[in-house]
Amino acid sequence: MGLKLRLIIMNFFQFYVWGSWLITLGNYWFGTKGWDSTEFGLVFLTLGIASMFMPTITGIIADKWMNAEKLYGILHIGGGVTVACFPFIETPMGFFWAMLIAMIFYMPTIALTNTIGYNALKKAGLDVIKDFPPIRVWGTVGFIAAMWVTNLTGNKASDMMFYFSSIAAIILGIYSFTLPKCPPEDTDNDNKSLAQRLGIDAFKLFANYKMALFFIFSMFLGASLQLTNMYGDVFLDEFKHMSEYADSFVVKYSTIIMSISQISETLFILTIPFFLKRFGIKNVMLMSMFAWVLRFALFGYGDPIGGLWMIILSMIIYGMAFDFFNISGSIFVETQVEPSMRASGQGLFMMMTNGFGTIIGALGSGIIIDKYFLFEDGSRNWPDIWIAFAGYSLVIAILFAILFKHKHDPKEVQNVSH
Repeated sequence: MGLKLRLIIMNFFQFYVWGSWLITLGNYWFGTKGWDSTEFGLVFLTLGIASMFMPTITGIIADKWMNAEKLYGILHIGGGVTVACFPFIETPMGFFWAMLIAMIFYMPTIALTNTIGYNALKKAGLDVIKDFPPIRVWGTVGFIAAMWVTNLTGNKASDMMFYFSSIAAIILGIYSFTLPKCPPEDTDNDNKSLAQRLGIDAFKLFANYKMALFFIFSMFLGASLQLTNMYGDVFLDEFKHMSEYADSFVVKYSTIIMSISQISETLFILTIPFFLKRFGIKNVMLMSMFAWVLRFALFGYGDPIGGLWMIILSMIIYGMAFDFFNISGSIFVETQVEPSMRASGQGLFMMMTNGFGTIIGALGSGIIIDKYFLFEDGSRNWPDIWIAFAGYSLVIAILFAILFKHKHDPKEVQNVSH
């Protein structure tokens, strides 16, 4: 089996494991279990908590003591076993603790996927910049495939989604031990302080006004991402409670409709070099922020029949909303931070978006929905929820446009490739 195919299989299953339940968890939580929004927010909080410390810890282990592919395999097997226990949990807090354990296993594997892939391609004498993106896109394909399987088998609100994920994770974990060896490099870690090894020294970047603003806005945009992950599919599914929409395509295949977002994501990645060179990093990040406003507003006014075009357009816009900030943001860090701080700077960027941003989005949205957007019968006021989220995103975009000062320099992005 060729090297690229082996890495494609790894990336496909890496995100198949997550896609089996991430978008549909709300249907299980609200529809099958009948639990509330505040507790749901706590469960999504686990993604942020795990992202705060686990990638750093596993990175140190892979750098100093254990082959990355073996560590990767152990984590996936542990995560798969944990997710297989989800159907047996009967309380929201029990689910919270189980999900936290599962995310402690899963979240660091995202970074390890890249580490293993980069290492294998370099050792094979291949061009990482040219050869890795076509391999990585199969991760998104895996995520989409998992969503389709969950929906088409009628399991978008059942225990089976967790078994789909668990089986894929254990298969991937076993397969990982056959991947190209990625031994510890143990470069100059002995000469680094503990703060440097943990990436804590990157916090001194907050002393720079522009970088501090960038990281703060990264955190708020990270919150927006979690809102769409948490509530998008359950919002579409709950149209079944309205008689005029109960038999609509959107209700029956809500997860497939949601997968348009991931398809859009793969396409917008290809446009980023053009937009960055033409409009500059700040304007591309602003486009992302206003795309979030449209994403949520279109949800607020859309419906499965007359407003179906709004729902579909919202899915397409997601690609711009997600890609334009995450990728242009990582490039901004690359161009603004000294070479010795680049890895730490990228780690801080991920911590602010996937860590603190997730925590704000998960906790805040659950509390706000329960307090302000429930009808007397306990159902959710989805139009007002999405308009509120759109208003939040609009405020963030306006403040960013006013406060964040960055002059476009075409030379910064002249070597950007997808």
